[in-house]
Amino acid sequence: MSLRYLVLTGLFVVSLPLLWLWLTLLSPWTYQQPEGLPAMPESQQQVFVYGTLTHAPVRWLVYGRTGNPVAAQLAGFERQGLDLAPNAHAQVNGLLLNVNVNELRRLDRYERLGVRYERVRVRLSEGQQAWVYQRLNASPAPVD
Repeated sequence: MSLRYLVLTGLFVVSLPLLWLWLTLLSPWTYQQPEGLPAMPESQQQVFVYGTLTHAPVRWLVYGRTGNPVAAQLAGFERQGLDLAPNAHAQVNGLLLNVNVNELRRLDRYERLGVRYERVRVRLSEGQQAWVYQRLNASPAPVD
C-alpha cells in the first residue's frame, strides 16, 4: 500500500464524523423549525437534560460551551429510551442548564424541536420550573 492511499483513507475516516456533526448541528439544510411553534423566550432559560446533553463535550458541540450545570431531578417520570414517561413512583436524574436565547435555539435544533421533540415546562424536585424536551405524541409533562 502506498503512503498516499493510507493518508487519503485516514482523512476520509476522520472527515466522516466531522461531516455528520456539521450536518447535525450547524448545517442550514438538515433542520428547518416548523411553522407555528411558540415564540422564543428572550431571557435566560433553564433546561433540564437527562440524556446526551449531560455530557460536557456534547454540550460544547451543541451550543458552544459546557456551562455550569447543576444536578437536578424530575420526580414523577421515568426514562424510556429517548423519552420520559409518567411514573408516580420514579425519578429522572439529570442536569439543569442555564442558557441564553441563542443557546436555546441551538438546543432546539439539536433536539429537532417540532419534528422529533417538543419543549415543555416541568417543575423539578427542587421546586424550580425548567424546559424539558419530550418526544412528540407522548403524554404531556404537567407543570404544577
